Amino acid sequence: MKIATFNVNSLRKRLPVILRWLERHQPDVLCLQETKVQDEDFPLLDLASSGYQVTFRGMKAYNGVAVLSRAAPEAVSYGFDDGGELDDARLLRVVIKGIPIVNTYVPQGFKIDSSKYAYKLKWFQRLRAYFDKHLAPSKPAIWCGDVNVAPEPLDVHSPEKHLTHVCFHEDVRRAYKETVSWGFVDVFRKLYPDRLQYTFWDYRQPSSVKANKGWRIDHILATKPLADKCKSVEVDMRPRRAATASDHTVLWAEFAI
Repeated sequence: MKIATFNVNSLRKRLPVILRWLERHQPDVLCLQETKVQDEDFPLLDLASSGYQVTFRGMKAYNGVAVLSRAAPEAVSYGFDDGGELDDARLLRVVIKGIPIVNTYVPQGFKIDSSKYAYKLKWFQRLRAYFDKHLAPSKPAIWCGDVNVAPEPLDVHSPEKHLTHVCFHEDVRRAYKETVSWGFVDVFRKLYPDRLQYTFWDYRQPSSVKANKGWRIDHILATKPLADKCKSVEVDMRPRRAATASDHTVLWAEFAI
């Protein structure tokens, strides 16, 4: 099973990039984040023409998640169900061939001293509780998406300059790791413990891709029964170099199942 994740930073702008990537790689599942389109304007026909089943939840101009899958989902769930803010345009869970796949677009956090950052830290706590409620570490499951955290110094350029950044501050890294410790394995780091590889390069730095000044903030994680079957993981740079590129690129993993 081949599973990919891609923060598209506006789905309608990135449609040609997505359709070309699907045709070239033909994954079983592609999880999208930051689609930035409300449901009534979602380009369903364009994506369905690729032969994929499409599950989505969005909002105007912000957030939005979607899952494209070869097989129809056996179950679909949107957002949190803990009585707090639903955040259904940031969290989408589908079951594909018996495997739960949780697609997340974790809040960025804005600034360390802002309420948005506090919300981000709480979001990770809620997500761990969500895993407790719906998944089991002893059974196959996947969590992927734009997690907006670079877990280690290796995962961000010039880490000493980003110690107070909302995607690298010690508090958010700790919150992320506590969520991962529920029972997930970062399959990229499992296969490549020391590889310098990013998934995001800031638009505001026009030379960021050429200089490789990026962040590894998009992740595919699996519970141990599935992580043990991960045979390959790659970051595809071609979408980031496309004429109509997102500021992120595609990360994909293949599992021997």
